[in-house]
Amino acid sequence: MRLLVSALEPSANLHLKYLLEELEGVEIAGIFDRSLGEPLYGMDEFSVMGIVDVLAKYFKGKEAVAEMVSLSGNCDKVLLIDAPAFNIPLAKAIKERYPKKEIVYYILPKVWAWKRKRAEKVERYCDRLASIFPFERQFYRRAEYVGNPLLDEIHLTRHPSEESETIAFLPGSRKSEITRLMPVFKATAEALPERRKLLVVPSFIAPEKVEAWYGDIRSFEVVHDTHEAVAQSHFAFVCSGTATLETALIGTPFVLVYKARTLDYKVGRFFVKLPHVGLANIIMDFEGKSPVHPEIFQDDVNPEKLLELYETMDRSRFDEKSQELRAILAHGSAKRVGEMIAQ
Repeated sequence: MRLLVSALEPSANLHLKYLLEELEGVEIAGIFDRSLGEPLYGMDEFSVMGIVDVLAKYFKGKEAVAEMVSLSGNCDKVLLIDAPAFNIPLAKAIKERYPKKEIVYYILPKVWAWKRKRAEKVERYCDRLASIFPFERQFYRRAEYVGNPLLDEIHLTRHPSEESETIAFLPGSRKSEITRLMPVFKATAEALPERRKLLVVPSFIAPEKVEAWYGDIRSFEVVHDTHEAVAQSHFAFVCSGTATLETALIGTPFVLVYKARTLDYKVGRFFVKLPHVGLANIIMDFEGKSPVHPEIFQDDVNPEKLLELYETMDRSRFDEKSQELRAILAHGSAKRVGEMIAQ
C-alpha cells in the first residue's frame, strides 16, 4: 500500500513514528519528518517564526496542497494528522479531484474548544475519523475512539528519587511562556533550598537562546527528557499544554500554571468556553467527574501560591484521579489506527 501522509508538526510525527511500527508493507509519501523517509516536503519547511514567514508559508502552503493533491492520485489512501488549517483544505481538494479516495483523519481538530464548524467540514471530506478522546464522539457523528497516542509513547511510570525531594519545573517550549514563568519558577525554587530542582529545557531550543529566554538557571539541574524528569519527581509545576496530560498519566502530582498577556488571556477565555484548561481536567469534565489537578492563572501564578499548593495538595487523591484517567483513555492508539488504515 502507498499512503499519502500529511504530518506538519513535531507531535504529529511522533505519533506517525509509532503508527508506522504497526503498518507492514506500507510506503509513505507526502509531508513528514525526514527521519521517517523521503518526503515531498520535510516537516521543518513549515515552521513559522514571524509575519514575513507567515506570508511565505501561506503561499508555500497553497503550492503544497496542489502538489499533495497530484501525489494522492498515485496513493491508495490518505492520512491526515492534526494541523487543521492545512489538512482540511487539503482533504477538500483531494475529495474534489478524487471523490473515491479514502481519507483518514487522525488527531481531530479540537472543535470542542473552538471553531466548532470545522467538524462539519471534517465529516464532509474525510471517510474515517480517528478520535483520541472518548468525548469527541459528542462533536463528530462518525468519530471512532482509537485510544490515546500518549499511552503508546509514555514508557515509564513514576519512580521518585529516594535520595531527595525532587521538583520538576516545566515552563513550556515557547519564548513567551518561558520568559513569563521563569521569574516565578526561580523565586519558588529559591524558597525550597533543600529540594532537588529539575528544569525541563526542550532539546530543540538552541543553546544561544537558553540564556536569553531562561536567564540565570544555575539553581536548577537542566534536563531535556520530559518524561524522565517528571517520573523521577515528587511534584511538578507544569505550563499548560500536552505536558500536563503526560504528567497526569505518568502519575506525578502537579499544578498547571498559565500566565499570558492580559489581552491574550481575555481573548482566549472569550472564545474557549471550557471550565478547565488542562487536557486531563477537560477529559474528566466531559466524563462528569472531578478534576485531576489544580489550575492557576495570571496573577495567581506567584511564588506564594505555588508554594501553598506544593504544601497542601492532596497527593493521594491525585494518585486515584490519575488511575481513573488512565482507565478512561484505556489504551494507546497506534494499533487501532493501523488497523483502520489496513482495512
